[in-house]
Amino acid sequence: MSARDLAINVLYKIEVGEAYSNTTLNKELEKSGLNSLDKGLASELVYGVMTWKLTLDEIIARYSSIKLKKISPWIINILRIGIYQIAFLDKIPVSAAVNESVNLAKRYGHEASARFVNAVLRKIEKNEIDKLIDYIGTKPKMDDEIISILTSHPLWMVNELLKEYDKKFVTELLNANNITPDITIRVNTLRTTREELKKLLELKNIDCKLGKLPDSILAKKMNNFEGQLYVVQDEAAQLACLKLDPQEGDYILDACAAPGGKTTYLAQLMKNNGKIDAWDIHENRVRLIKEASDKLGISIINERMRDASLYYTELADKYDRILLDVPCTGIGVIRKKPDIKWTRQPEDIEEIVNIQYRILDNCSRYLKAGGTLVYSTCTILDRENGGQVRKFLEEHNDFELLEETKLYPHIDNTDGFYIAKLIRK
Repeated sequence: MSARDLAINVLYKIEVGEAYSNTTLNKELEKSGLNSLDKGLASELVYGVMTWKLTLDEIIARYSSIKLKKISPWIINILRIGIYQIAFLDKIPVSAAVNESVNLAKRYGHEASARFVNAVLRKIEKNEIDKLIDYIGTKPKMDDEIISILTSHPLWMVNELLKEYDKKFVTELLNANNITPDITIRVNTLRTTREELKKLLELKNIDCKLGKLPDSILAKKMNNFEGQLYVVQDEAAQLACLKLDPQEGDYILDACAAPGGKTTYLAQLMKNNGKIDAWDIHENRVRLIKEASDKLGISIINERMRDASLYYTELADKYDRILLDVPCTGIGVIRKKPDIKWTRQPEDIEEIVNIQYRILDNCSRYLKAGGTLVYSTCTILDRENGGQVRKFLEEHNDFELLEETKLYPHIDNTDGFYIAKLIRK
């Protein structure tokens, strides 16, 4: 199987709703037998198409004699990777992109499909994005439509953001979503120091630098994501834990804990001294917390399956500190999970907002007087963030907001994130 074959198979599974890009791609790469160069190309094609799908489809629509919805999932993804190679990748010749795509169409379609793919791709040029911009300028399109097409984000998402931010801010934010970030790792200070780990990474010829936070390192590329000395974790997520300010001997609740990145960081900051209850609603994800803590040498985490949106009377006033990194729309992490653009729907927001508030309302009652609660999300919508905290404070006069932090990819070079630190009086 070639890199392009692998990419097409992964994209097909995503297209028909069977899979997410990261998990499916990783599984296919593991069993592919491809060399590192071909694995890199396959990954580039999958993530490139997932990132730029709406823009690529706009280009296809310009040149296709067939309406997009009538093109088979195999063929439209062959067109997408063909156009992506021509318009977005400098090192692949146009002829190679066209010929390989035609060959794919023969394998996953038929002769007529191959002729169709050839006819469309022969019209595509390296400056296709500039041509698209010029073309859009001749059409009566609104600002939100233009932003949607040129940043490859669904129109509903653009409009949702334009309710809160101006056009310039939204455009810069969404463009930042399309740039693959550096890999951010968090040092496991229970086993090493940041300086020692940086030296070790450099000995392995990994280009890296110290991050902005005390335990973060930014790396251009990692050869191995498994290790006892570090965890892959964005600085925004690390900051949520630092804002909680856990102390040795604390009794802490992490109510939405899986897969365990923040839970293990809390334990690390506590020097593995104290107790953490870590919950998740799904049994298989609870196992991930256990695996993460075992790998890092942490012994103070008590993981269990529990629904944080339900109230448990026996836990009232029990915890010194509580972390609520609640389920959200995930709009802040699109640069790492481009699937969110296409899987998330506007009708999801109301349901998510209701769940978030139930978790915040219920779990706040588990906090001791004088205790600290951090409410965080990896989204940038006020309805999920400040709106929730304002409503909560109106209904809970025994709580006070100490500080509020908002992070954005294009400003802070982190995931889009919201962190509210509250204290129970």
